[in-house]
Amino acid sequence: MDILLSLPSLFKGVWNNPLLLGIFLAIFVFTFDYMKRRKCWSRYPPGPVSLPFIGTILQIDYHNPHVSFTQLSKKYGNIYSLQNFWTNVVVLNGFKAVKEALVNKSEDFADRPFFPAYRHLGYGEYNQGLVMAQYGQVWKEQRRFTLCILRDFGMGKKSLAQLVTEEAGYLCSVFSSNEGQSFDPHYLINNAVSNVICFLTFGTRFDYEDQKFQSLLHLLEQSMQEEAGLLPQVLNSLPFLTHIPGIMPKVFRHQKEFMDYIAEIVNAHKETWYPSSKQNITEAFLEEIEKKKDENSCFNYQNLTLMIGDLFAAGTETTTTTLRWGLLYMILYPDVQSKVQEEIDAVIGRNRSVSLEDQENMPYTRAVIHEIQRFGDIVPAGIPHKTYRDTEVEGFFIPKGTTIMTNLSSVLKDEAMWENPHRFWPEHFLDANGQFVKREAFIPFSAGRRICLGEQLAKMELFLFFTSLLQHFTFHIAEDHPKPREDGCFAFTLVPHPYYIKAVSR
Repeated sequence: MDILLSLPSLFKGVWNNPLLLGIFLAIFVFTFDYMKRRKCWSRYPPGPVSLPFIGTILQIDYHNPHVSFTQLSKKYGNIYSLQNFWTNVVVLNGFKAVKEALVNKSEDFADRPFFPAYRHLGYGEYNQGLVMAQYGQVWKEQRRFTLCILRDFGMGKKSLAQLVTEEAGYLCSVFSSNEGQSFDPHYLINNAVSNVICFLTFGTRFDYEDQKFQSLLHLLEQSMQEEAGLLPQVLNSLPFLTHIPGIMPKVFRHQKEFMDYIAEIVNAHKETWYPSSKQNITEAFLEEIEKKKDENSCFNYQNLTLMIGDLFAAGTETTTTTLRWGLLYMILYPDVQSKVQEEIDAVIGRNRSVSLEDQENMPYTRAVIHEIQRFGDIVPAGIPHKTYRDTEVEGFFIPKGTTIMTNLSSVLKDEAMWENPHRFWPEHFLDANGQFVKREAFIPFSAGRRICLGEQLAKMELFLFFTSLLQHFTFHIAEDHPKPREDGCFAFTLVPHPYYIKAVSR
């Protein structure tokens, strides 16, 4: 009792003594840190030494995470652990480890971590969009619906292929208007690719000179750039920081503006939509909302905006980036460009439009497109996964709830799987007879239950756009600009540095 009565005076003494206060706070913080840290599981993957509080977060260059992941794998092996403050992370490198996790044990790794920084965009328990939705019944229901609707609106069908071919014609016309001049093809390609997903989601396309639409494409690019760097990692690891007034609008300003823009387009459809109309994905989702009429359903107006934002971003960014890499490699490797054009001339000629069926007779062109995806390394660090249950990979124990990083770059450039992993070499996808061959380690769309649901659409677009451009033009380095760089710049996707080309009609 005497001890309890003396506690107030003891704390008062500590408070008035800076040294004692410092010692007390240090003991408290270190105790808290110790309690929050990971448990010592048996057979848990090894990793670099974890510092108090910050863990291993400074071990990774978040402007080039895939490079850091690969470098650490040389010291700790293909499966190792990290710790972002108090978040346990396991990184998988190389084809063997990634395949075991995403393919052989796909459900074990099917979950997604929740990122608190996304709350300001409207993400929550019932509103998770498509890409970052946590694994469970809500995700299954929404993914099933989206795949069904994409098929209804032409994914994998001739009707959609004809739409892409038509858009490729518009793109070639714009390139023709720049003939003889140096130009950056970035936003022209961006507009063309985006028009395909816009047709599916909104039922319309946008002119290449539509300034309002161009601003949306710029917002998308800027929002991707906001994902790179250390600060987003800190905010997601220490969610209390997201409540600091003004920090979220400042750090993720373009993401919010992008989602507000998407919400504006969705609301315009909502106001003009009538129940018997189902001309695009937005209207199909609105119909589903009317059917459910359940406030706890994932089919609600907020989730519609998030889903359309996911589809728009995924359907625009990765295909655009792949085509940009494609034109860059064509001007850097003119011999490859010439061989593609020889095959185009032999199979299609210069007057007939490209069709999807042509690719069966064009093994070299298919090999080049696949090598662009492999060497371009479009989504090098993948999208984070989370273990759905306790599991194992290659004998290592990984507990439920662990954040999983799949280093796709290490798979696409795995020295055990590719003859020349660090060279642009289309022969990776050709056999001794010059016929196209599939490669097991080719997983640019990831794998397993979380594989990109737009894979079919992306493959269609890549073949039709790329082949149409090479059918009509020969591309050269713009001599009045610096020589293009072959390395990329990480902004969630790995994008080429800006470059200029000259397009000469064939």
